[in-house]
Amino acid sequence: MDERLKKQLDFSLEIDKEKNIFRQTHLSGHGRRENDAEHAWHMAIMAYLLREYANEDVDLVRVMLMCLIHDIVEIDAGDTYAFDSEGLKTQREREGRAKERLFGLLPADQGTELTALFEEFEAYETPEARYAHALDNLQPLLLNNSNDGGDWKEHGVTASTVYGRHRKTRLGSEKLFEVTDQLLKDNIRKGNLPDR
Repeated sequence: MDERLKKQLDFSLEIDKEKNIFRQTHLSGHGRRENDAEHAWHMAIMAYLLREYANEDVDLVRVMLMCLIHDIVEIDAGDTYAFDSEGLKTQREREGRAKERLFGLLPADQGTELTALFEEFEAYETPEARYAHALDNLQPLLLNNSNDGGDWKEHGVTASTVYGRHRKTRLGSEKLFEVTDQLLKDNIRKGNLPDR
């Protein structure tokens, strides 16, 4: 086997570990906690299905790849819950080290390409990154909504905190922010999300 193929296969096996990184979000219908790979797959399908609601024309392949790779770094860095203020303080540093190691397993050209795509997602500056982030925000919200706000309740999350996380959703999709806003208002009304 040549070295390039060996590196590609080694990386392919290494990213299988993403299936073992469990998030705080539970599957719909009060299921078990979802893993990072399920989250990424779900987002990638949503990227295709909801593309008409992106604020700008996007390169769908880039968006789907962003969705698929954005949490690979959590293999090393671990999942950082979106509302964990302490964990968020070290997230960038932990994920930066993980990015170097994991994408460094690939042949140089592919490692560079995926690193650039990961950094583009993190920078939030392109239409593709903004749309991918809107999906990254919406996907767990849909699951949490299906579970009567169980994850918010478990962690004592308030409406203002959730709105704070979603404030940039509208940069990627005004329409998906409208959906987000309606779901949050419904959960506040139902008592699933404290309005403070």
